[in-house]
Amino acid sequence: MFFSADLLDEFASLWFQAPMVISSRMQDIALSGGSQGGVTEVSRMITEKLSAATESIMAVNAAMMKEGMIAVSALATGTCAGLAGASDRVAVAALKPYGSRVRANARRLSE
Repeated sequence: MFFSADLLDEFASLWFQAPMVISSRMQDIALSGGSQGGVTEVSRMITEKLSAATESIMAVNAAMMKEGMIAVSALATGTCAGLAGASDRVAVAALKPYGSRVRANARRLSE
């Protein structure tokens, strides 16, 4: 089974960059010693997770609707055009909000 390049890109972001972001954040929080910087980072983490989850749910719903329309069109025309890779496209829609935040945090925390 082969995965799309977009799906592999999102998996790679989460697999390799997320642990680095987590360790950088934990180090920053530990070094802050309970100061406002640590509280701000914890608040940012929670806000990002909630907004990414909301964005992911909306993206999956939109992707499922689009794939459903492609499937109905294929059924009506008697073809299989466009059906290949539907699961990859939905998975990319689900992971993209998380991957974009991980990449942005990796850039921000590495400076």
